Amino acid sequence: MSKSQSNTLPVVGVAAYVGSDGPGQSGAIMLKAIDTVNREKKSNPQSINASVSDTSGVLPPPDGGLHAWAQVVSGHFVVALTWGYAASFGVFQNHYETTLPQTPSDISWIGGVQVFCIYFISTLSGRATDAGMARLVVGVGAVLLLLGTFMTSLATKYWQIFLAQGICTGIGQGLMWLPSITLISTYFVRLRVFAVTAAATGTSTGGMIFPAMIQHLTPKIGFPWAIRCMGFVVLFMVIVTLALLRPRLPPRKSGPLVEWSAFKEPAYMLFTFGVFLLYWTLYFAFFYIQVYATEELGLSEEAGVNLIIVTNALRIPIRPAFGYLADRHIGPLNCLIPWVALCGILMFCWAAVHTVAELYVFAVFYGLASAAAMALFAGTVPSLTKDLDKIGTRVGMALSIMSVGPLTGPSVAGALIARTGGGYLASQMWAGATLIVAALALVGARFIISGPHLQAKL
Repeated sequence: MSKSQSNTLPVVGVAAYVGSDGPGQSGAIMLKAIDTVNREKKSNPQSINASVSDTSGVLPPPDGGLHAWAQVVSGHFVVALTWGYAASFGVFQNHYETTLPQTPSDISWIGGVQVFCIYFISTLSGRATDAGMARLVVGVGAVLLLLGTFMTSLATKYWQIFLAQGICTGIGQGLMWLPSITLISTYFVRLRVFAVTAAATGTSTGGMIFPAMIQHLTPKIGFPWAIRCMGFVVLFMVIVTLALLRPRLPPRKSGPLVEWSAFKEPAYMLFTFGVFLLYWTLYFAFFYIQVYATEELGLSEEAGVNLIIVTNALRIPIRPAFGYLADRHIGPLNCLIPWVALCGILMFCWAAVHTVAELYVFAVFYGLASAAAMALFAGTVPSLTKDLDKIGTRVGMALSIMSVGPLTGPSVAGALIARTGGGYLASQMWAGATLIVAALALVGARFIISGPHLQAKL
């Protein structure tokens, strides 16, 4: 392999954070930044320090073929097992509120901890992937995910469910998610965006399958056996994932965990603050929409779960569409700002929902807006970073900070609901106002970067 060829290999410090779901779908835009780094490396190999070990024996990405597409299938299943599982927590929230004595705020800590673990642990599992331990890390994560799922079926007390579903399952998902998605980017160049997006739609796959299983099986065989049936589906997906998973590149060194100089940049700080506020409130609707439907509107539990399925299903077409729009036309930050603002406006609109039909309209629009917002955040980082070799570190820092948002946000909403006697108005106003502040913080970051130039593509 020639020297020029070796210089076109993806920079793993960046690639370790590509395609993140959370919603990860902005991986398409992140990959464009990687290609920019690679072109610079080709024209001037000394201009970018790529923190990569000797890759002289590595062939270029095949951009297709059996093994390459197998990684897409594997990644799709992993995203279903991680973000699809987490996005289904609304059905668990509704069940636990009727079977446990704890408050809605206490119960939402279970789902919040699960999402926190996925984000936070991923900053470590991505580095393990760089070190050549992808299969080991995913395998350990799969064991913890299965253990947590089956132990949840045996749990009868709050603390048992918290440990099993919140911590054990969350850690397992955090170990599985990023390594599996990262590997996809090493197999593709021309079809890379499509491949990452196809894997990221696993969120919708899991977000439709798991709630439907719990809701329809629980009345027939009971909640414990419904969870076990879900566990067997998880087992099948895990077996397929591990059978297909095949790392392609040799081990290489990662960059630092933290780049302290980034905290001295007002644009990056405002962006990180805005993203934290976004994720602080975004999961409130996912966790509580079914509870709202059953308690406030008198909808049956079976019909209520359809709202979760609808919200998750809408993510399938929206990710690639807005990834393309941001990448090709207006820029990720310009695209992110209005969708965050729309999420805030929709939270205010939720307060005016009084019928089932109105709630379905809200679910449709919130599903679209939240999917777009979640898809774009990581792809915005290149607009804030002059040195593209630091993108991976900066996205990792943002992931760590924003992970605190879904950890605490749903519980704050639950506490507001409890303090107002079960009413949702206070929590809806809190979420709406917070999302508007998040949008304003992102506007501030954009203004710092480009000034009043509205036509700037950022």
